[in-house]
Parts: sequence; C-alpha cells; structure tokens
Amino acid sequence: MKIVKKVALALLVVFVALQFYRPEKNQAQGNHTALFITQTNPSPDVKLILQESCYDCHSNNTEYPWYNNVAPVSYWLSNHIKDGKKHLNFSDWGNYDDEKKDHKLDEVVQMIEAGEMPLNEYTWTHETAKLTEEQQKAVIAWANKTRLLYQLEQKPQ
Repeated sequence: MKIVKKVALALLVVFVALQFYRPEKNQAQGNHTALFITQTNPSPDVKLILQESCYDCHSNNTEYPWYNNVAPVSYWLSNHIKDGKKHLNFSDWGNYDDEKKDHKLDEVVQMIEAGEMPLNEYTWTHETAKLTEEQQKAVIAWANKTRLLYQLEQKPQ
C-alpha cells in the first residue's frame, strides 16, 4: 500500500508541475489567412466553414477553449495543432507552389470525402465544426474548382 501512495504522490507532483510549464500557444496577429482567401476565393459560406471547422488546427491562429489551461490537455491540443499545421497550414499558403497548392486541395477533398476531417475529437467540443452533407459538398466543389484553376496555372477568380 505504501508503494501505491508514493506513486500517487509522485503523479500528483508531476501533474501540479505540468501546470506551470505549458506549450507555446498558436496565436498570430493580423489577418493570417488573407493570402489564402485572396488566392482561392471561397464563397462566403465556404469561408465560414473553413473558419469554424479548419483554422484552429490548420492556421497560425487557434481559438483555445478554457480547458486548454489544464495540463495534460494543453499538451494534447498543442500536438494536434502542430500535426494539423504540418499537413496543411492555410496561413502558410503563400509559401506553397501551385503544384503543392493543388495537392493540398486534393487532400482536403479526400479527407472530407473519407469523413476524416474535421476530427471527431474536435467536433465533440465544437458543435459548429461538424459538417453537414451540404457543407461537405460545398467545400469539395470549391476545392475541386480551385484545383482545376491551379492546374491550368491560373489564379482563382
């Protein structure tokens, strides 16, 4: 029984210490997705869908929930965001060449069609991030149209 108490005390000390050492937050100033919006020209509906369902993990600015202030949740969220930005970062759109932009939009289509995005873990706490069938079709249509324009080496109008 003494071992269990020592382990529990050690875990408590680690938990309390984690509260003082937090991962860096993903928060940018200014309009970090302006170039992406300008170049891809989503409709107002698609733009809203992207803001509500994608930007927290796929841009340089995350709107954090209150529970991000509690470790180890803050570390878990930080890892999700880093992983999301590694795959696609709308704030970094200007650094992608046209071929990569086309590929990223193709991945958007594939992930939505497969039901893999947005993540279930995200939609559990962000009800507005869940995509209806109509919203999925709108984002897929926009992404495919934009891909075609990139393939034709034109900027979306």
